[in-house]
Amino acid sequence: MANHQGGGGAGGLIGHASLPPPIPAGDQTVWADAGPLIVAACSELQDGELIHAENFSLFAAMSALEIMDPKMDSGIENSGYHSIEEAIENNIAPVPLSLDSTIDVQCILDATWHKGHSLAQTVFSCIYLLRIERTSPHALLHSYCRIMRAICNALVSVVSDARTNEEEDLFAMAYALPLKGEGDEKCLSILNSVEETISRQLRACKAQSSRKKSLEDIEPLQRNPDLEEGYCRALLCRLRFRKHYFHVFMCMRKPHGKGLELARKHVALCLSELSYMSKSLEFLRSLPYGSGQDDIESSTTASGCKPIGFDASLNSTLSAPGPPRATHILSWKKAVGYFQKLLHDLDFVCSFNMEPVLEDVLHYVVQFQKLQPDLVARTHLQILLVQDGKLCGKDSFHDVISRALALPELTADKEFQKNEFIVQLGQLIVSLLKILCTNIAWQRRKLGKILQDWGVLSLQLEMAFKREFGDRLNVMVDENMCMKVSRRLLIWTDEHTYWIASRFLTLGFELELYSPNEYCMVYWYMYVVLMRLMEKMQMRIAINSETSQRRGKKKKDHAKDPARDGSLSSSSLLIHCYICLCEGLAMMLAALHNESKAFQMRSPFNGEEERFVQHFDLLQKAHVPDHVSYYLFKESTVHARISGVVKHNYFREAQRITSSLKGSFAGDPNRMLELQQLEQVAEHNRIALNVINQVGADDPSLRVSFEFTHHPHFAIAVVKRS
Repeated sequence: MANHQGGGGAGGLIGHASLPPPIPAGDQTVWADAGPLIVAACSELQDGELIHAENFSLFAAMSALEIMDPKMDSGIENSGYHSIEEAIENNIAPVPLSLDSTIDVQCILDATWHKGHSLAQTVFSCIYLLRIERTSPHALLHSYCRIMRAICNALVSVVSDARTNEEEDLFAMAYALPLKGEGDEKCLSILNSVEETISRQLRACKAQSSRKKSLEDIEPLQRNPDLEEGYCRALLCRLRFRKHYFHVFMCMRKPHGKGLELARKHVALCLSELSYMSKSLEFLRSLPYGSGQDDIESSTTASGCKPIGFDASLNSTLSAPGPPRATHILSWKKAVGYFQKLLHDLDFVCSFNMEPVLEDVLHYVVQFQKLQPDLVARTHLQILLVQDGKLCGKDSFHDVISRALALPELTADKEFQKNEFIVQLGQLIVSLLKILCTNIAWQRRKLGKILQDWGVLSLQLEMAFKREFGDRLNVMVDENMCMKVSRRLLIWTDEHTYWIASRFLTLGFELELYSPNEYCMVYWYMYVVLMRLMEKMQMRIAINSETSQRRGKKKKDHAKDPARDGSLSSSSLLIHCYICLCEGLAMMLAALHNESKAFQMRSPFNGEEERFVQHFDLLQKAHVPDHVSYYLFKESTVHARISGVVKHNYFREAQRITSSLKGSFAGDPNRMLELQQLEQVAEHNRIALNVINQVGADDPSLRVSFEFTHHPHFAIAVVKRS
């Protein structure tokens, strides 16, 4: 994911101080020249071999440094400067950037962009940021550096507070970099002053072009009057972008979502300034100054010239506790695209409804993750969802649970709030929301672990319920409050346990963890999990419906169409659609395996049963669901035949459900898009199944493959004849 610390503008590294003196020889040590030994070894060693002592273990090998490897040996990319002061003395970061005022303005406009690494190797590879006090005589450069540092500090703070990141996302450690400085709180006033000066100059340029006022009345930015207006516009959009960008994060940090509406306005202004920056590209690349301009697709600056004041190797020793990785520098064009994507993600976060129910929150986060959001956006969503131990900073989680159980009268019940199960559930919900805001690889690992906790709590609830009330889970009449709460709590906990399991399984497709010959077992397991999920969901809906009837609400007439059946919600019907697709795909793959010997495991090391255990071990340990094993999978699929799959009409049933749901989801564009995707998956697979049935699954000329063309989790069969 993108490291927003290095997201644009001045980037850079901190240098080493002077090189440390060599370790002196002592009474017990003597320095020896290892050169001849290394030369001799080079002629003898083959690829993959290494020289090591007898006590050199595999663990030590994993921690070893490979000399002369740029990714591991931080000294190999030494720039020749041993300190920032030495680089400054050699005029690497002059102030002003040029004695020629025109070139000075152009160089200020040239900024490099970095992504995906530590502060030391990204933003602070800019020497001007490392020594901001040197820029104070240059108001324009000083104001930009100040706002950049303030943004970096704000983002590092929010990521550190949320703890949503891991190394693949962002290094939050600053390593004594100057993230804060005296007077940084005045960065906006300094920027506003410079912005106003340039705005006046731009107005003067326009006035001169209309012969209303002489340009000499205001001191120009540079000496060429023909370029003045273009430079003013290019500078203004960059300064304004940083100003509104800073405001976005300040507004989003306000408690209880109070700044979200204003943040959206600043997001819109940021996008507007980005468009102006893109329009300035043609002007900047047409300038005669500089030489050796890079291609626009690879150039890291708008003008195509090499930026001044950057050294990507000065801070290599500060990049991380381990060896530094190669820094990826984004091209200017990709950097603009990166910011546009990030701003759209932040806008999605700002559109969040601050009066949610938990089920809507879970759906919202899953929809958000489909955007493949940047860490910065994910972090702000997490902080928005969980504030001061409450949902959105407003509702305590025992209140959230009481509403989910359709028992609002429990909200003020102190005994309910202090109940051990309720406290544990509240903690699990907080953990779940935080996990869902992480990157999907980390999310899947964490979901597999938290599933154990949900499974254990569900088992404890079931044992406690049976101990108190016996086997009366489906009783709906004449129950006391204690039994009512216990039964609903058990059903609700089971439902969310299966929801987590389904999320865990589907993320495997997004991470490409399954091979085609494993699709059958994965879809079969998804089918089993989703069946249990729908069962628990329908039980909850039935209980809530029965409660409403007891409160005097009239019972609605039920039509025969399941889409209009009051006992089923639109969400449970959508789950039913998933079930049809999973069962259809599992049986189709099993039939192809049985009849044409396709999609078979051919690994000499891992057989089908070992793969089953590897993929579903975490689910099995959590008993999600109970009594599911590899042998049950084989028993369910061993007799599958293409003719039988055609007869059951799994895919036609999925099509029928998607059609019936369109009215229910008409106001939700994301749901409507998914319905369209599911309909396409069902249609393609129904046609492919009929073709296979007509040709014969055992026809040697038949070639069947599976692709995720329409939906990230449900494959379509592609049938060809050789």
